Amino acid sequence: MKIDFYLLSSDPAPAATALLARKVREQDERLLIVANDLELLETISQTLWTCAPEHFLANGIAGDEHDARQPILLSSEVDPTNNARFILIADGDWREPPESIERVFYLFDQETITGARQTWKALQDREGMECRFWKQQGGKWVEGP
Repeated sequence: MKIDFYLLSSDPAPAATALLARKVREQDERLLIVANDLELLETISQTLWTCAPEHFLANGIAGDEHDARQPILLSSEVDPTNNARFILIADGDWREPPESIERVFYLFDQETITGARQTWKALQDREGMECRFWKQQGGKWVEGP
């Protein structure tokens, strides 16, 4: 499983989520976006619909009969009912992904950096985990130490 750690410094979580979601959808993959805060999920949902009108990102918040059809599903649970193989954790609160997941995008900021460091250390010894760290530099995401 690939796990990409993204340290948010200039872009807020909704903007970074929209960028990553667009990349996932360009690969014709489905995405599950996870956060505990419903307000954050609603903001992300709105950002996905409006961030680039020519490339809007169809999505829905989990909890209705259409969850399985959503190319991007937003939820407080790590349960890819939309058959996503990619998960984006938007609130900095690590959750253990199911085995069916191929890639995790883990967003965190200065407020949640301690938990991200603990997660990084805990995953280093686990077989089958490939962790990478990304940071914002000059308006771009660069892989960093």
